[in-house]
Amino acid sequence: MSDAPKKLFLLDAFALIYRAYFAFSKNPRYSSKGLNTSAILGFTNSLLDVLNKEKPSHIAVVFDTAAPTTRHIDFTEYKANRASQPEDITLSLPYIKKIIEGFRIPILFSDGYEADDVIGTLAKKAEKEGFITYMMTPDKDFGQLVSENIFIYKPARMGNGAEIMGVKEVCEKFSITSPLQVIDILGMMGDAVDNIPGIPGVGEKTAKALVAEFGSMENLLNNTHKLKGKLRENIEANIDKAVMSKSLATIILDAPVDLHEESLRLEEPDKELLQELFTELEFRTLGKRIFGSDFEISMPQTPSAGMQIDLFAITADSKEPALPSDVVVNLNNITNTPHNYVLVDDIQKRAALIELLSTQSSFVFDSETTSLDVMVAELVGLSFAIKKAEAYYVPIPEDQIQARQIINEFKHLFEHATIEKTGQNIKYDISVLKRYGVEVKGKLFDTMIAHYLLEPDQKHNMNMLAQNYLHYDPVSIETLIGKKGKGQGSMRDVEVMEVKEYASEDADVTLQLKTIFAGKLKETSTENLFHEIETPLIPVLVNMETQGIKIDTVALSEFSKVLESDIYVIENTIQDLAGTKFNISSPKQVGDILFEVLKITDKPKKTKTGQYSTGEDVLAKLVGKHPIVEKILDYRELQKLKNTYVDSLPLLMNKETGKIHTSYNQTVAATGRLSSINPNLQNIPIKTERGREVRKAFVPDNENNVLVSADYSQIELRLIAALSTDEAMIEAFRQGQDIHSSTASKIYNIDLSEVTRDMRRNAKMVNFGIIYGISAFGLSERLNIPRKEAAEIIDQYFIKFPGIKQYMQQTVEFAKQHGYVETIMGRKRYIRDINDRNAVVRGFAERNAINSPIQGSAADMIKIAMINIHNDFIEHNLASKMVLQVHDELVFDAPISELEIIKPIIENRMKNTFEIAVPIEIEIGSGINWLDAH
Repeated sequence: MSDAPKKLFLLDAFALIYRAYFAFSKNPRYSSKGLNTSAILGFTNSLLDVLNKEKPSHIAVVFDTAAPTTRHIDFTEYKANRASQPEDITLSLPYIKKIIEGFRIPILFSDGYEADDVIGTLAKKAEKEGFITYMMTPDKDFGQLVSENIFIYKPARMGNGAEIMGVKEVCEKFSITSPLQVIDILGMMGDAVDNIPGIPGVGEKTAKALVAEFGSMENLLNNTHKLKGKLRENIEANIDKAVMSKSLATIILDAPVDLHEESLRLEEPDKELLQELFTELEFRTLGKRIFGSDFEISMPQTPSAGMQIDLFAITADSKEPALPSDVVVNLNNITNTPHNYVLVDDIQKRAALIELLSTQSSFVFDSETTSLDVMVAELVGLSFAIKKAEAYYVPIPEDQIQARQIINEFKHLFEHATIEKTGQNIKYDISVLKRYGVEVKGKLFDTMIAHYLLEPDQKHNMNMLAQNYLHYDPVSIETLIGKKGKGQGSMRDVEVMEVKEYASEDADVTLQLKTIFAGKLKETSTENLFHEIETPLIPVLVNMETQGIKIDTVALSEFSKVLESDIYVIENTIQDLAGTKFNISSPKQVGDILFEVLKITDKPKKTKTGQYSTGEDVLAKLVGKHPIVEKILDYRELQKLKNTYVDSLPLLMNKETGKIHTSYNQTVAATGRLSSINPNLQNIPIKTERGREVRKAFVPDNENNVLVSADYSQIELRLIAALSTDEAMIEAFRQGQDIHSSTASKIYNIDLSEVTRDMRRNAKMVNFGIIYGISAFGLSERLNIPRKEAAEIIDQYFIKFPGIKQYMQQTVEFAKQHGYVETIMGRKRYIRDINDRNAVVRGFAERNAINSPIQGSAADMIKIAMINIHNDFIEHNLASKMVLQVHDELVFDAPISELEIIKPIIENRMKNTFEIAVPIEIEIGSGINWLDAH
């Protein structure tokens, strides 16, 4: 053991915590009590990755303290520009420190010194004691400390692995010969984040050139006579500032901290403490990851020491207070909870069960099947519940003739219109029964959708809901059929008594969740939304998914060949323009070609990992700099079309029906929008000519039918006009004017007839961007115009449309007071960070507050239209079917003979969902394929 290498990891706590927090900024993680656990979860994941993959022998986490440092004393403006710490991070710190304690990892700090100084001092001391040291941080400043035995360890991010930087990598990154020259680079260019001034007019590129020529800041300042023009003037006029900036950028290596080897040695974690913490934070998956699948969670008797936090008081939108500290609540499970689950395995027992259920006003049911794909799934069994802790399980045999006979016994029960049916993700169960000839009727209650309306940003799976609301841990399906993947078994192969317990428990848990959620829907005034929009939509989606849409595989095959040929041609063109062969699908190689070989711009953007940024948004701004850029964008479009759609769609076609059967999800988008998977038809391209070709492959059922497309015209702009009551915008819509041209005429103060294409384009970008909080910088980037011009456009927009600005201000203020915003129909979106002290976090929340009522109202509108159109088609006994919903568009497969009947129905229902002050316009077309109909 004495010969084992000593491997020390020093974690830069706040750098990692901030990084983790902002990594989840678009999809924050909340516990059921309203605590934002993003920073805690992200930090813990990073810590676990290091422990598992790098296996350090020694480790410590280093924190900054609130005490002022020598840098603050020497330069009072040091870090003065930093935004306030996000409140969610402040609330997270006690938990993070307790988790570190749970792993028995020492926490180090030194008043008067930054974490950088403590890490630097320890790293250099450890080097003398024979350690290999890894400074775990995304901070570039640590490059100055790197040596043969000291490395920067940048943790994994966005699917990329961890990045380790030694002397070679640091020198390459900064174009220097020694890591110590990082200090000179930072001193010259300054640091806006830490408010280190640097030398005015000297950026990264100039700093690198100066260091390459002079070697150091001191040598530069002694040889300014060798410089010319403005650069020489700036440096000579700011010598004191330059010297101070280098001093501020220098990490102190003699902080008063000692290297205690034994105290830094990695130990076994404190399982009990972590168990308490992970329970309180609802980190169940992490618990199993650390301690294995047998890891159990129990609710702690009191909050952990140092964490006396009343979450109910902190989060105005919390739905329930934290558990009283004197109450012990264990996560119960099937083995320690009294229950009576009955096996119903013969015709007499089934008859008795059916008679019992027929007398109820409501019952819960759940299905066990052989597949998650409803189009191929076979029923293995049905479970029912009407009373807590009691349930019934009906096994269904593999023989499909016998299976249908048993299911037919329950047919009239499921089709009884006055009995309410409850389920968790009930759309799946209804879809499976539909394939067995059963049409589930009557009022529906879906616990998954109910929770979605209560907490749209959280997860809604049954196990999580049971754990959070019932303090109960249901049996995992993986204990019966194994983990997901090729080796996973089938429920058909599990012993019937095991399935009985598992399936009955699902029904029982769902019943208990319904009881809780029904009350909460009333409390939050979302009951009408649930019963009038979301649950009536379920049978509509079931019919759409079952109906599916036909695709022309021959047309796709031919198009694939065309794309393959086009890709080959454009690939050769790109290689010729580059003057060398390279992998066009490699972002790294593309970056090297564009910015090192061809040097198409002086200031290429880089990613967090130091690679050149070659995303579509970056390349789009470089079009015109070199012909190769546009060709690379074309190449990527062709590759995506071919791989994602043209070649993939035929593989997703159902063999029995010859159609694509997408699955619509009501509980993914927090705004209320529907999403679709397998395949995701919401992303079928429409903006480019080649992309539109994919839509040609979507065709009607037969030669006597056509596809009909009905699309809302500029619905979000019409809704913002209505919500804001802006007179100018409302009047433009009432007059039937082109809204973008009308906006341009007002912004530029010219007659409508004088509006140019560029003016309209600029106005269109503002119209759509303003509700998403577009800034002058963002507008200038997108339109490729000077920032001053972009600012003037935005200023004029708010002058000419004062109602829009007032709406934005009032909506943000409402969110600040109430903790949520809502749609016209009362759909709520909780904006938890709206009062955060951190400007970045608060700004993101404000943008969500402004656009959620608009997107959500558009979602409500098309859902209401879908329900009404579906019911009208049934009432008129029409053969026409709704087959697709994509954003603001509905697609129908209709007999030509019914065209003139359904068009007025569609237009009427889409226009008249709810009353607003702006006319709603619908564009309806028909054709032999989707493109032709659009």
